[in-house]
Amino acid sequence: MGVLVDTSILIDAERHRLDLDQLFATGLDEDEPVAIAAVTASELLHGVHRLRGVKQVRAEFFVETILQQVPVMPFTLATSRVHAMLSADLAARHIAVGPHDLLIAATAVALGYDVATRDLRSFPRIKDLQVRYW
Repeated sequence: MGVLVDTSILIDAERHRLDLDQLFATGLDEDEPVAIAAVTASELLHGVHRLRGVKQVRAEFFVETILQQVPVMPFTLATSRVHAMLSADLAARHIAVGPHDLLIAATAVALGYDVATRDLRSFPRIKDLQVRYW
């Protein structure tokens, strides 16, 4: 089992609302892998490109440090199959979940990982997804 870290946690860490080192030390089993989804990397980089000046430099340093230290899991054919299944299930139940959250969830389910998040709205609606609230 591993943990796919959601963007909400990384944004709170960047804004000094959360200590990632402490969180990883207390919220994970000793050898549990930690990763982010490719769409999470995109969300973080999008945030960097929206900033200017010193804020952009600080954000870019934070994001690039994360990208160097945490594996980024790609969106594969296996992930797309899980995504299609989860999306169809949500549609059948008339439940809306943001497209990026669904991509993160599909990546986690395809890998057999939990999602670590601070988002209490979207992820609990997704079947077969184990959620950790940090």
